[in-house]
Amino acid sequence: MKRVVVTGMAGLSPIGNDWQSISEHLKTQTTGIRYMQDWDKYQGLNTRLAGPVDFERPEHYSRKQTRSMGRVALMATYATELALGDAGLLNDQVLKSGQMGVAYGSCSGSFDAIADFGNMLLNHRTDGLNATSYIRMMGHTAAVNIGLFFGINGRVYTTSSACTSGSQGIGYAYETIKYGHQTLMAAGGADELSASQAAVFDTLYATSLKNDAPETTPRPFDLNRDGLVIGEGAATFILEELEHAKARGATIHAEVVGYGTNSDGLHVTQPDSRSMQGAMRLALEDAGLPPAAIGYISAHGTATEHGDGAESHATAAIFGANTPISSMKSYTGHTLGACGALEAWTAIQMMNEGWFHPTANLQTIDPNCAPLDYIIGAVRKLDCSYVMSNNFAFGGINTSLIFKRWD
Repeated sequence: MKRVVVTGMAGLSPIGNDWQSISEHLKTQTTGIRYMQDWDKYQGLNTRLAGPVDFERPEHYSRKQTRSMGRVALMATYATELALGDAGLLNDQVLKSGQMGVAYGSCSGSFDAIADFGNMLLNHRTDGLNATSYIRMMGHTAAVNIGLFFGINGRVYTTSSACTSGSQGIGYAYETIKYGHQTLMAAGGADELSASQAAVFDTLYATSLKNDAPETTPRPFDLNRDGLVIGEGAATFILEELEHAKARGATIHAEVVGYGTNSDGLHVTQPDSRSMQGAMRLALEDAGLPPAAIGYISAHGTATEHGDGAESHATAAIFGANTPISSMKSYTGHTLGACGALEAWTAIQMMNEGWFHPTANLQTIDPNCAPLDYIIGAVRKLDCSYVMSNNFAFGGINTSLIFKRWD
């Protein structure tokens, strides 16, 4: 079996589109949550909060190149361009050699295209539809557009698995290289912001209603939390077989050493603590590591009562109360298909720099959450060799990734 390393990373988030900006927000506990005035027009929508990304179509992207892209595919493609640049592979012939593939996901395609088809069904009119409407709408639009834009012609895995889309993309890419099917993979996830996504959670009474104080929410694991906030973003990893990376003198950010995924098989929206434990144990077994080897855990941490409770008790059952843990969603909101990749990228960067962010707005730990070593109030300096990044999705899909620091 092959060893798999990370040679490129990049992303777009509500707290910045480069690591310097993101790290400054994390260190100062400055979130990217905003009041969305445009959402006032939606009657019955209770939340007005979201984490938008400051992003427009790059000037060097022509309209012809992007006519099949909605916002989600455009963000995914640009994040991939940045990651390829970080890996020193932009415009490299290996992209079109068949040795490289794509494993990328999102919850759905772009909502303007979905709305155009909805207009047809509701109003019996096809005005607004064109030859690229479906390409922009389809669930695998991000993965396909990445392949088309860069000419990548290896395997394509499309992971539309809600909140684990990004982490499953990384996991499948890791396994694809590990078992010798590809030499390199572009992997990750993306999602664009829409009031309809907020409405999904609003109907479940799971959204934060602190509309007059966006800087105070979401509050993962906090007694006074009142729900999650939706965000958007994209993040891409370039994964590479170790010997190939060493032969070309690539900079290695980390090694992927463990991946676990499973499903609850119980309920479409209610999380199951035992299955969460199972995914973490699978990742540890894949890595050949005891729980004590993990120096930091990037929590899914959505700031919902059931989610935080189930996750915290699953984590405690394996790690006890001594492994530092925090949630990036307290800064970005829930970026859905992007969160698994954004959070893994952040965890690796912090591991390499020797510090880890606190959970923003966490002041009073909910007594219904398990006793864990929650990072609160300030950055914690830590020297560790392994980090774990966990994500859990609707449908009972669970993922756990383990990364090793590259010395």
